[in-house]
Amino acid sequence: MADLKDIEMAPKADIEEVGAQDAIEGKELQSGEKQSHQSGGGTLERYISFISAINFGFILQCSWEAVAVTFQFSLINGGPAAMFYGSLFAGIGTTIVAISLAEMASMDPTVGAQYRWSAKLAPRWNEFWGLMQGWMTVFAWICSCTSNPAILSNIIVGLAIFNYPDYTPERWHTTLIMWAFTILPFIGNFWFRRLLNPLETVGAICHVAFFIISIITLVVLAQRSTASYVFSTLTHDVSGWSNAAVAWGIGLLTVTFPLTGFDGVLHMSDEVKRAKTRVPRSMIASVSMNSLMQFAYILCLLFTIGDVEKVANTPTLLPIIEVYYEATGSKHATNLFVVMLAIIIFIAFFNVFASVSRLVWAFSRDKGLPFSNFFGYVHPQLKMPLNALALVGACIMLLAIINIGSTTAFNAFISLPALALYISYFFPILFIFLRRISSNPPTYGPFKLGILGIPLNLLALCYIIFIIVWMPFPTILPVTGNNMNYAGPLVGAVILGALCDWVISGRKRFQVPVVQQRPDF
Repeated sequence: MADLKDIEMAPKADIEEVGAQDAIEGKELQSGEKQSHQSGGGTLERYISFISAINFGFILQCSWEAVAVTFQFSLINGGPAAMFYGSLFAGIGTTIVAISLAEMASMDPTVGAQYRWSAKLAPRWNEFWGLMQGWMTVFAWICSCTSNPAILSNIIVGLAIFNYPDYTPERWHTTLIMWAFTILPFIGNFWFRRLLNPLETVGAICHVAFFIISIITLVVLAQRSTASYVFSTLTHDVSGWSNAAVAWGIGLLTVTFPLTGFDGVLHMSDEVKRAKTRVPRSMIASVSMNSLMQFAYILCLLFTIGDVEKVANTPTLLPIIEVYYEATGSKHATNLFVVMLAIIIFIAFFNVFASVSRLVWAFSRDKGLPFSNFFGYVHPQLKMPLNALALVGACIMLLAIINIGSTTAFNAFISLPALALYISYFFPILFIFLRRISSNPPTYGPFKLGILGIPLNLLALCYIIFIIVWMPFPTILPVTGNNMNYAGPLVGAVILGALCDWVISGRKRFQVPVVQQRPDF
């Protein structure tokens, strides 16, 4: 990782400007004045402090919890080798991507983020790239929002099978559970500002405390695996993929998916105080901490996994249930540990819901979506984009119906947001890289990569391309209608839809966002 001394800061004038803004903010807070961003029918107020911003991204990713409930994909593709070495690879690669995006966040911390940067930094056809990027980013985050209720519903069904062996799950059961989990965060986001501080505090405490409790329990009680199993076992003869390299690549899904979404706090930028310095720090801190926790949990899990055959073939369809049950020998204790995972994922759902609603609002404000005036409206009393929030909720409800038609729809809910989010990260980094090596470099913010910018941007682009290659692969062969990975076709449909929108009305409707010259309170 880059040494902090090698990362340049902005010129002295910029630093003095940030310091002056901090001093102004302090006086404003003492006098009780509130700074706000005017839009639509109301305002978005800056109320998110530095600690809340850090906790927001830290909890939103909930990486070790996501690994715990999705590592079944890696068990059949790649196995321990994909999980252990893949977690190292994903942690380093995602951190480099986050650092590259953090530099842009310091230049222009904005709710629109990726699409606004693409529109600003693209060498030509700025409106086109901005609109295309906007559609991809909105789609990626709506899919990411869908993954939380999908995982939660999988946990509920798994626990039902575990506690009641006679229970026969139906696919429509999962859809109804997803709908139920969607309603609560939707309503809760009406008062998100009041809920933020206690919710983030409770979430951060649980995220760390449950991690420590899980590690200690497994280390003390579980049966030990051999070192050769953890470090040398490459599974490539279970899913139908006989090529070891392909199996390892597909197995990366488990370790790359939980580390996406670090840009969530970016889409809350209009509500973060001193966003030019705090948003980049929050992004890098959340990725770094979650990468370390994910790696530690995977290492512990592999050494304490117990009977691999029983875990892989558990009737609950959720291997982590069998892992905890073999370790504790108690159904009550197993239920408690799995519910602990669900609590964190549920709290993260509030954050994801809030983040994507702001993104939809910002894209509508810039005339990126049809009916932009309606979805770009901010409720004057609640001070939140109510119509955008309702659109996100409706999209989640509709996507949940996919589960009724496919037995492996859960795989789509996991691979789809990861694929779409990595694509949304690619183009802004590509464009700033091209600007960096051109005769027209961008104006940097307080956080500047300096001489490390070119190599870090290149590494980020290579990592993203490598990950994108594997995301659309089906996890099981032979491919049927039921086990098909629909991530690739759905992303292709979104790109085609965005192109149609551009041709029909988007090129006339969409406005290239302009950086608003306003104090960074």
